[in-house]
Amino acid sequence: MRPSEIAALKDSDCALPPEEQADAWGELLLEESRPEVGAGWTDDGKSYEKRGLKRRSRRSVRPVPIPPVLVGMLREHMKRFGVAPDGRLFRAARGGRVRSTEYCTLWEVARETALTAQEGKTPLAAVPYSLRHAGISLWIKAGVDPAEVARRAGHSLSVLYRFYAKILRGVQTRANELIDQALNDDV
Repeated sequence: MRPSEIAALKDSDCALPPEEQADAWGELLLEESRPEVGAGWTDDGKSYEKRGLKRRSRRSVRPVPIPPVLVGMLREHMKRFGVAPDGRLFRAARGGRVRSTEYCTLWEVARETALTAQEGKTPLAAVPYSLRHAGISLWIKAGVDPAEVARRAGHSLSVLYRFYAKILRGVQTRANELIDQALNDDV
């Protein structure tokens, strides 16, 4: 998800399996975005706008399957913190939108905790948006069909290849094995 999609995520957007099915996948039905733009750029003076999904019609919905581990994390978050009156899952202490300055500060602490001193000096996971890139890269590395990766990410195939093609390099051996297998299956 994009940070602006996470800011708009509501409990009603989460299609989660029954709790007793701990190994079942869920689904997020993404339909709103709340990009942070600054109060000077909005008609109502708020620091964000309510919008549809990026490069989609206002009423468009993007279903995104989520793995059991994320289902569990969302359940735990909702139990621990509840939801805002409008159903949003993530909110600031006073109920408003979590601002980028707040989560970027926490991100820096998380980087310092998770990375070695050497890794911390690199651009590795430099910004929270890096999580989105890591997730999409993981799907590609796992061998998920590129069209499905693009659909889940809300990209076109051309955008997927333009920004993630570098991740596809270095997998020639696996590609050769798949081609050999396909050729040998027909023999």
